[in-house]
Amino acid sequence: MTHALYLLDPDDGPAWAPFAGIRPLSELRAGAHLVRERWETFVGAEATAIFALPHLAGFPEPGVPRVEPRRAVRGPAIIGSSTFAPRGLAGPVPAGTTWQGPVAHAQATNVDGVLLRGVYDLITALEQLLREDVIKLLGDSDAVPKGSTVIGDPAWISVREGAIEPGVLFDTRSGPVVLESGVEVRSGTRLEGPLWVGANSRLVGGAIRGSAIGPWSVVHGEMSTTVMLGYANKSHDGFVGHSVVGRWVNLAAGTTTSNLKNTYGPVRLDVGGEILETGHQFLGTLIGDHAKTAIGTLLSTGTVIGAGASVFAGVRAPKYVKPFDWGGSA
Repeated sequence: MTHALYLLDPDDGPAWAPFAGIRPLSELRAGAHLVRERWETFVGAEATAIFALPHLAGFPEPGVPRVEPRRAVRGPAIIGSSTFAPRGLAGPVPAGTTWQGPVAHAQATNVDGVLLRGVYDLITALEQLLREDVIKLLGDSDAVPKGSTVIGDPAWISVREGAIEPGVLFDTRSGPVVLESGVEVRSGTRLEGPLWVGANSRLVGGAIRGSAIGPWSVVHGEMSTTVMLGYANKSHDGFVGHSVVGRWVNLAAGTTTSNLKNTYGPVRLDVGGEILETGHQFLGTLIGDHAKTAIGTLLSTGTVIGAGASVFAGVRAPKYVKPFDWGGSA
């Protein structure tokens, strides 16, 4: 029996900054795939709708299912949580019954996957899921271009109608490197797996490793263990590590994140005065959609930059920049 798939966002909360209220949380990237895409794969059906905050109804991003406020659902259906990146099949709402909303004491179904406590756990998902994802995505590939250097197994390189200049180094000892259709890689770029790069992105120099880079993005400099949703630019030198970068973000030349405290202790987030314990030793910056930084911007460990913010007032940004802030001063 075919089940309709619905994705359920959590209530608004600081753990989901800087994306809460900006985009459906099922449209965040967990490993190489969006949370929604992971649910669609394991359920075997495209999502019918996403239940999100009321003001997100009609969310206009291309390719996103209908977004609407939470409502009752008549079975047969599967209600998937946007705060869970599944590896296994979800329990259904049987035919003839109606789902009214989440309850505290319902029959449980064990599903293998990664629980997301907040945006910061997209880094956990990346570390746990990306290698498995790119192995499954290897498939058909063009030949590794002449002039490339390969350390590791060349069979773990997947290039699909890309433009790879001579002098690119592929390192597959820790996992595959998968470049989707139309990816351009310039000379002097080092690519270390596991790595997934979405269609039509450009890698224009530097060392890029352990990351999932969404489509139509530009990356230069050093990037490690970072999630880019797509359509974002980091076109110049600077280090970005253990970070989550939203859509349409621009990181100006020299923008650099810290991803480790001097004490080596767990990273805390300050979201508008509310302190969150992440439990992560490594955590860089969480950057909301359409945010921008000025040249030379330094971002402390566990910085949160709200959607639409422009950060340029001083070299070192504050730990929390509210959405649409102009300047980003403390």
